Formats: sequence, C-alpha cells, structure tokens
Amino acid sequence: MSANFENKKVVVSEIEELAKNAKSIVLVDYRGLTVAQATELRNEVRNAGGVYKVYKNRLMKIAFDKLKIDFPASDFEGTTAVMFHSSDEVAPAKIALDGSKKYGNLKLKSGYVDGKYFNTDEITALANIPSREVLVAQLLGLLTNPMRSLAVAVSEIAKKNA
Repeated sequence: MSANFENKKVVVSEIEELAKNAKSIVLVDYRGLTVAQATELRNEVRNAGGVYKVYKNRLMKIAFDKLKIDFPASDFEGTTAVMFHSSDEVAPAKIALDGSKKYGNLKLKSGYVDGKYFNTDEITALANIPSREVLVAQLLGLLTNPMRSLAVAVSEIAKKNA
C-alpha cells in the first residue's frame, strides 16, 4: 500500500475518534474567510473546549459513514470545515452562528447533536438558545418573583397601617 493511502487511513481514524467523543458536530462552509479570520475562529472553538478542523470532504464522509452519522452528500460539497465538542452541545453552533454574523462569509451547513441530524435552520435555532447560566438566572428570577412581590405587598400594607 502506498504511503498516501496510509496517511488517509490515519486521517479517517482521527475524524472517527473526534466524532465518537463529540456531543456535537457542526459543518460550516468557510469559503472566503481570510487566514486571520479562520485562525480567530479556530481559537474561539479551542477556547470553548472544542476542535475546529478542515479535512477533505471525501475523508469526512468516509469517517462519518463508518460511524453511521448520516450527513447528506450535499453537506460535503465545496469548502467544509468541521467543529467538534465533546461536552457542550451548543457551543460549536453558537460560535459558527456568531462567526457567520461577524465575517459574513462563513455559512452554517448542518450539524449532528446527541445522535440527531440538524439542518441549517435547526442548528441556527440551537445556537440562539441562551447559555445555561442565562437560563438558570431566568429560572431563579421566575421562582423568586412571587416571593418578592408578596414581600413588597406586605411591606406596603405595613407602611400604610403604621
């Protein structure tokens, strides 16, 4: 076997390993990004605890097919980069959506989150979900609001009667 074939097998196994451990996988079209923009995007993904890589479309398709991760063939047309995250389902989608707004050239293709395929619209909806911290703060606000209102009402009655 040729060395080139062996190198491709190594790349496919690397993709498989990243995909096996990933809670979320997001595919993006990076056509038109400058090197500086791509580097900035890669750093954002890395800082969030994820991995941003550019592989050959055919090698990604082979790796995902081996793992029975069904992306449509159209997702592997043109320039494709992939974002993996092993612990956060939403982070790659958020970074990709923010990057598409920031750079204009970056386009979301699709994703695979917790074993389910997400098209472009679904990935965008996922990215628009507030962060866990914001959701917890909103829930705490909702839970404490009735008690706060009762305390204000009792305080006003006490002021009125005094």
